[in-house]
Amino acid sequence: MAWNWQITGWPEFRYDEAALAPLEQRFLLSSGEVLGAFHHVCPTERDQLRIDLLSDEAIKTSAIAGEMLDRLSVQSSLRWHLGLEPDSYPNKPREQGVAEMMVDVYATYAAALGHDTLFWWHEMLLSFDKRLETIGSYRQHEDAMQIVSGHMDSPVVYFEAPPSEQVSAEMDRYIAWFNRTGPGGTAPLQALTRAGLSLLYFESIHPFEDGNGRLGRALAEKSLAQNIGQPSLIALAFTIERKQKDYYDQLERHQKTLDVTPWLIWFAEAVLEAQQITLNRVSFFIAKAHFYDRHRSQLNDRQAKVIARMFREGPDGFKGGLSAEKYISITGTSRATATRDLQDLVEICALSRTGERRHTRYWLGLKTLGE
Repeated sequence: MAWNWQITGWPEFRYDEAALAPLEQRFLLSSGEVLGAFHHVCPTERDQLRIDLLSDEAIKTSAIAGEMLDRLSVQSSLRWHLGLEPDSYPNKPREQGVAEMMVDVYATYAAALGHDTLFWWHEMLLSFDKRLETIGSYRQHEDAMQIVSGHMDSPVVYFEAPPSEQVSAEMDRYIAWFNRTGPGGTAPLQALTRAGLSLLYFESIHPFEDGNGRLGRALAEKSLAQNIGQPSLIALAFTIERKQKDYYDQLERHQKTLDVTPWLIWFAEAVLEAQQITLNRVSFFIAKAHFYDRHRSQLNDRQAKVIARMFREGPDGFKGGLSAEKYISITGTSRATATRDLQDLVEICALSRTGERRHTRYWLGLKTLGE
């Protein structure tokens, strides 16, 4: 069986432009919607929204690689690297590294890609990892770079990347391709096509000992940002993490061929879904700000604590709604006080109520964009 880099014609990927055209058009329209939604956010609150979106991406791109990060440490590191007022939460090495890389991807999206950029990102991500022979440069080991699973005595090889001795030349060609296909390059490609190819192409070279998936997704983000002319801030890693099995299946299938139309369609649809998730998040953030504008002065300390806890759960609040028992658990108050507090919140439209008696549940009373 030949891998894609062993097939005659590599790395000239083949794809159906006509099949991708409507998806490219939808991406441009959705990009305008995302940018427009951001303008509805109060300037003083945009920094927090940016931190929320970047931290989610940092956490999810790491989760795809099997690493679970401390959200508060990621957000603290993001604040520091963005030059914002720091908080007191400790910055842990792993979280600080991915936060630093995310900020660099965000801040330098328009810059041409170079080897030094990739080395710098790799160093940020993995400087804490003492297991690796090479950090901040391409792999050099003589052993085959394989993606495997299964038992040690009968491993299944899903992919084998080019040998280390070929990596420098492959990456010279990759970087030239990436810069040439950008908006100001000599052979510009459509946004989704370029980003999808950049990820698959990079993953197929697999130039580093570790961290290739996270760097490949960062390159896709950089590619999309260059094509729309500003940082995308879309929930790409968040979306891919939800489709992780499909993601790996698609990569595995298309690392054995140069005909990549199905991969590009899958990737394009994931990006479009990511844009919608981002739109929903921005709308929720705006609705949250409006909620507090209306109700902040009306909340007692117990109510404010519960409402803040519900907002941390996201647009839907608590799964299954807020019950009186959960209100009591959070506040430590009596049932009579909880009942009175909840009734007051319903009367001022801070919460809505569904169900009766023990099935009664409460939901955030939010108004979204356009309401």
